[in-house]
Parts: sequence; C-alpha cells; structure tokens
Amino acid sequence: MIRKVLLSAFLFSSVFGFPQHSLDGIIHNLGKTKVYILSINGERTRLTDSTFSDSLGRFHFTLPSNTVCGLYRIGWSKTGFVNLILCREDVKFETYSTLPEDSLRILSSRENEILQSFSSMVSTNQSKLQLLMPIIDFYPVKDKFYSTALTEFETIQKVQLALLDTLVKKNPDSYAVRMEKVLQTPYISGLMPAGARMEFLKQHYWDKVDFKDTALLRSNVFADKVISYLAIYQNNRLNQKQLEAEFIKAVTISLGAASVCPETYKFMLDYLVGGFDKYHFDDVITYIADNFQDPFSCEDAARKSSLQKKLDNFKKLSVGKTAPDIQVPDLKGNKVSLLSIQNDYTLLVFWSSHCPHCTDMMPKLKTWYDKQKIKKLEVVAVSLDTSRNDWLTFVKKEKLNWINVSELSGYSGKAEDEYNVYATPTMYLLNREKKIIAKPITWGELEQDLNQNINSEK
Repeated sequence: MIRKVLLSAFLFSSVFGFPQHSLDGIIHNLGKTKVYILSINGERTRLTDSTFSDSLGRFHFTLPSNTVCGLYRIGWSKTGFVNLILCREDVKFETYSTLPEDSLRILSSRENEILQSFSSMVSTNQSKLQLLMPIIDFYPVKDKFYSTALTEFETIQKVQLALLDTLVKKNPDSYAVRMEKVLQTPYISGLMPAGARMEFLKQHYWDKVDFKDTALLRSNVFADKVISYLAIYQNNRLNQKQLEAEFIKAVTISLGAASVCPETYKFMLDYLVGGFDKYHFDDVITYIADNFQDPFSCEDAARKSSLQKKLDNFKKLSVGKTAPDIQVPDLKGNKVSLLSIQNDYTLLVFWSSHCPHCTDMMPKLKTWYDKQKIKKLEVVAVSLDTSRNDWLTFVKKEKLNWINVSELSGYSGKAEDEYNVYATPTMYLLNREKKIIAKPITWGELEQDLNQNINSEK
C-alpha cells in the first residue's frame, strides 16, 4: 500500500509538471568542505540547503519539486560564492574557489547561460559608454572622430536593446530575461547634453520596469536597480544636507513608480529605509517616515508590521523631537529612567563590548566626560551585550563612571526596539528637556557636537 502511495505521488509530480531537478558543481581548488544554497531577497539571504563537496570540489544537490524560481547563492565561504538561477531545470557549472564569478563556466542551464552572456555584454557596453561620454560631451563637434564616437555611443545601446527584445520574444517566460529587462537602462541619444541626459535618466529610469513581476523579488534585481538609480543623484561636490535633498527626490520617484504593486513597493520601501538608516541619512529617513507607509500595515497599533513600527519610530526620533523614555536596569539591577536625569545634556549611547568602534570610542568619551568641571553632560550607556560578565569586565577595565545600563538581550531589548537600534554605536544627544539635538555617528562627530552644544569650559 505504501509503495502504491509513493508511486502515485511520483506520477502526480511528473504529470503535473513538478519534477525534481539537480544542481551539480565543481569548485576547483576547494577540496572537501561544506557548500550551501541560499535564497536571495535583495541583499538578504536565507539558507535553504547544504551538502559537502568531495576532495575534487564536486558536489550534488537534488532540488525539491517545490523549489521556487529565483536567484540563489551557491556559497562555501564569506567571499566564495556564485549566484545562479534555479528554475525548473538541471544546472551544472564549474568555477575556481578564487575569483569564482570571473571563472564561472555554465555547463548546463539555459537560464544561466542567458544571464551570464547578457550580463557580461552589458558590463562591457557600460564600460565603453562611460569612456565615450566625455568624448561626445567635450570633443570638437566638427571633428570626424566626434561623429565616429557619437555613432558608436548610439549603436552600442541599439544593439543591446535589439538583443534584449529578441531574447524576450524567444524566451518570454525566462527568469533571466525578466531580470535583464528590469536592469536595462533607457536609451539615451548621443546628441543630448550632459545635464539633460541626467534629467532624462532621473525621469525615465523606471519607465519599462514591470513592478508586478513579484517573482523577481526572489533575486537582487530591484535592489541593484535602486542602487544604480541613486547613483545618478550622487554628487561629490554636495554636502550631506544637499545630497539628502537629492536623495529625497530619488526616493519620491522610485516609490511612486513602484506603488503599482504593493509587494514590490513594500520591498523597496524596506530596502531604502534600511540603506539610508545604515548611513544615517536622517533627513531622508524622516521624509520617508512622514510620507510613506507599509501598504500591508494594519491601523491597529498592536498588529502593525515591523516595517511600519520602524517608520513610526523614525518619526519620533528626528532632531527636535522629544526622546522617548526608557527604563533599563543598571549594574545593581535598579531601573534607570531616561527622563529622570536632570543634567543640562544627556548622551544616550547604545554600544557593545564586542563592537570595535564602540570599544575605541568609549575611552575617548570618558576622557571628555571626566574633564567636565561642572557636570553638564550625563552619559547613559545602554549595552547590547548578552553576557553580563563581558559587559562588567569592559566597564570596570575602562572605569566608565557614568550611568551604565543593559537588558542583556542584544538587539532584542525594549530600549533597542524603541530607538530603532540596528548597529552600534547609535547615539542621541539630548538637552535638558530631552529634545534630540544631534544624532552623531562617529566619535569625531560626537566630539564636535559636544563642543558646539556644551560650554567648552565644561
């Protein structure tokens, strides 16, 4: 009876189009080691399977019949990996453990052959176009070489677009082709002035992107597209405030274009929030929090999504807002309330004894703190350590004589959640009324903020 059931299941899988497939690879110069398959979602990866290679670097995976089409990372170390499409076909490849992307050779897989060959051509073309742009911008127009460069600039783009169109017609359902369609940049006339060219790209970069193709969220294409779009707004001559103003324009256009599909919109919103938060572009984060929300978030505060909670917290944590109160146990287990501190200024710093930037900064901060003749500044140092011994050892070693508190729960504590702490150190400088007056990132910025806001006499 059991054999009949298993046979029926196999026949059902085969007849209705869900057969198993395989992934076979050879990683030269690798030897015996563990090899992983990780699914890709933007910059995030998740482990889906693993196996061991033999002494020659050969390995085999049997892909389950329910493996969803997407871009996957085949990895064996932090820097050793290749990204491949797994989508209803057997895949065979070989590469070398050093420079795996450059030495990658697809032995069997139509999807990955398309992806590799087209991506390689795009990369080469992009380099050529970058070299040709200064020529068509600055070379004498009446010179014959200018005409040659102009023709080449436009021909490269036309040939690439024609090839993509052909691939779309021949392989309309190909995952690789759909990826390349998203990444394709608009055609630019060589006669267009440099300034007009940039404005054209800003306005038309998203025109032909199919945001409703949510299967592509299982790859890095939307993340890569966002990064390349933001690069158009990058200008080294701008200060941070000016650059943030430009990025706000980019965010508005990007999310406006993606709003046709809630799933893709949410992905891009989350990706942009995480990226700008990582680099402390506070004006951009505040703008996003004030103007956009998770399309799937429920109005019921108890059921809000983590993304929406993050956005709501950003609204509360912008410069000028009153810092939310937190109550965290000190070294003796007594809870300390942030709002109970009466000093003219309070520095709230989230740190960890395992964070090199933190352990480098804390002694410098202590030197500044101890030099105060009148203690206008109090420091509330919230440790993200999970080991009480690690926390106490560092505090005692460096003689950190300010207010030391910790929930000993890493990034999962209530205080960390309240203050959107995703990296250390994270700092907030508050005045007597507990208004946020600065959000420095580095010791240099913190020192500058302290000296500007607190009397140099200390």
